[in-house]
Amino acid sequence: MKSIRYYILAISAIISLSGCDKDFIDINTNPYAVTDIDPALLFAGAQRTPLGGYAAEHTIVQQFVNPYNQGATLGFNFNEDIDGLSNGKWNLSYPGPIKNMNQAIALLGKDTDRTNLLNMIRIWKAQAFMGLVDSYGDVPYFEAGNAVIDGVFFPAYDDDEAIYIDLQKELSEAIAGLNSGADYVPEDLFFGNNSESPAGSAPAQVEQWKKLGNSLLLRLGMRYSKIDPSKAQSIVSQAFNAGVMTSNEDNAYVKYDGTLYAQGDNNNLRNFSYFNYAAEPFVNQLKSTNDPRAPYIIATFEDPAAVANDLNPDTDLENQFGVPIGVISTVLADPNGDYRGSRGGGLNYSQMNIYSVAAPDAPDFWVTYAQTSLLLAEAAHRGWVTGSAQTYYENGIRADLKNYDRYPQTDPITAEQITAYLEHPDVAFNSTNALELINTQYWVVNIRNGTEAFANFRRSGFPSLSPNLANNNLNGGFVRRFSYPDEEGSTNTKNYTAAATAIGGDNLLSRVFWDAQ
Repeated sequence: MKSIRYYILAISAIISLSGCDKDFIDINTNPYAVTDIDPALLFAGAQRTPLGGYAAEHTIVQQFVNPYNQGATLGFNFNEDIDGLSNGKWNLSYPGPIKNMNQAIALLGKDTDRTNLLNMIRIWKAQAFMGLVDSYGDVPYFEAGNAVIDGVFFPAYDDDEAIYIDLQKELSEAIAGLNSGADYVPEDLFFGNNSESPAGSAPAQVEQWKKLGNSLLLRLGMRYSKIDPSKAQSIVSQAFNAGVMTSNEDNAYVKYDGTLYAQGDNNNLRNFSYFNYAAEPFVNQLKSTNDPRAPYIIATFEDPAAVANDLNPDTDLENQFGVPIGVISTVLADPNGDYRGSRGGGLNYSQMNIYSVAAPDAPDFWVTYAQTSLLLAEAAHRGWVTGSAQTYYENGIRADLKNYDRYPQTDPITAEQITAYLEHPDVAFNSTNALELINTQYWVVNIRNGTEAFANFRRSGFPSLSPNLANNNLNGGFVRRFSYPDEEGSTNTKNYTAAATAIGGDNLLSRVFWDAQ
């Protein structure tokens, strides 16, 4: 009897399970889950790869500085390798933009009829990896971001020079693959429907992206100037002849409204402003040249620890003072010392202007005509492209001054101000010190693009900055790269160890391939 009862229960269970199995997919599928996504949306999200942070790249090139020694804030102003400060570029590139772009490319497939979207993604992916190589050296590239697609959870690191070779190929092929007769991409944040200047049609959008791609190729070519001038000239000539940016209308930038979409780094400054001050070398550059951009970049607030409470900060250039490099806050605050002492809850020094360049609704400029024209000025000075180095130089400065119209709470910089600035003795072009003039202006132009400011400083050696001598951790020199995230050493151990060995050690003094001594 007992066995019969078990038999009946077993049959009932089988019947029940059969019923469950029949509707298993319907029952276990979330009707509200996203199961299919437009690759164009993944691409748009990837157009916000990180520009570079105040506490990292901008500190290394002495534009801004954190003078506080509070553990995690010790950082680059004291030549310390703090994991969290070196990780920004890595952590904001791999998990989001690169993974999303790889997924978008996989969804599109090789035979897609959305050829322009595919090639825009390839161009922007090359930009993202260029920034990673410039910051770290050898990085995962060929296997990176493919955990979902190929099941590669621990990607190998690739040689940085080999990556650059492939980036040149990717940019060249993607530019050539753009087709004015193919798809328009309205989701594009630079030139699509939600940009400030929508292209409105595929031919116009393709033209903009060709200029953007060639301007990135120009940037890539210039990276070789120190180690292989012949190769640099070849790539630069290719980009120049194909057509780079020619006006501010070609700028690739992302706009923010400051509320629903706020610029993250700038938004944080309103709450943690006392950690970030303008650095003395940068302030001195602005003051010594009477730079008309200065009031929109730096300001003095009544209380450096509560900048959002001061709606009308002092922007008079004569009242701006930068924090000396490598000096700790307790020394700077000493009222009987050699420095400017304290003010309110912070230090008596200039900070970022949180209402203009550092506003939550300030745009992010990724690739601009100003940058491009200054690189062409150097290329022309070296004889690599046709045209006048002085003309490119002055066009680049004019373009950047005009870009300030796009920042909030700014007045247009007048033609008279521009002329006066170009004629200033420390700005006026001359061929004798052309490289210093050009690359010092490039430093100023990249005030909110830390990745590019850091890379070009190492490549060109300008501006002429004094090493940070807070200690001798850097052997009297400068930071040359970021260290890899500590997590890589513990989770991707084999590949991390091989990469660290290949670059001569995972430290701040190892160099990326184009930064030869």
